[in-house]
Amino acid sequence: MKLVWCPETASKAYIEGVKTLASENQGQEETDVAEFISALAGGWKAQLIIDAQSNNNPTSTSLTLTTAAQHTHGKYVCLSEDETEPKNVMKQLKGVDFLVVDGRRRDVASVVKEAKPGPRGMVVVRYNARKSNIVSSAVIGAGMRVVRSVFLPIGEGVDVVHVGVGKGPSLGKSGQSRWIRHIDEDTGEEHLFRR
Repeated sequence: MKLVWCPETASKAYIEGVKTLASENQGQEETDVAEFISALAGGWKAQLIIDAQSNNNPTSTSLTLTTAAQHTHGKYVCLSEDETEPKNVMKQLKGVDFLVVDGRRRDVASVVKEAKPGPRGMVVVRYNARKSNIVSSAVIGAGMRVVRSVFLPIGEGVDVVHVGVGKGPSLGKSGQSRWIRHIDEDTGEEHLFRR
């Protein structure tokens, strides 16, 4: 079984997230990232959403992820940085479909390493990322398989990593390469990249 994208749930989670943030009068810089993450969680139909925040205050991301969990009929768990002791975290980080980590946390890599994907895989999102591949490195270091990874310049940066389950190639394994085919829609040229 694998994660499957559902555009209807994504749009519902996005719209409800926008409405929630509008009623809370959140700042525009924060809401762009929160709305995007909410749509991702809704689109992947995440059943267990873990939000590893850097503080105890409810953020715009936590508000939108709560609404996304309602649309997917999933469970939302918020972990603040001072709550995450290794014994307590391990119990809550099993069967994770969607892990959101604030890049301002000091223990980003350890939270990602402790997370165990569910039977459909896992999506790891790190916001306030500032162009670093900590998430991919932590996933590979924990022996998990990276299916797809992308950095998006939204807010201070959003790092999105799709973690697969089962056997198959990983983007980060040394010694193995992967060919990516891209066709330029404007010119029709085919480009091949080796990764």
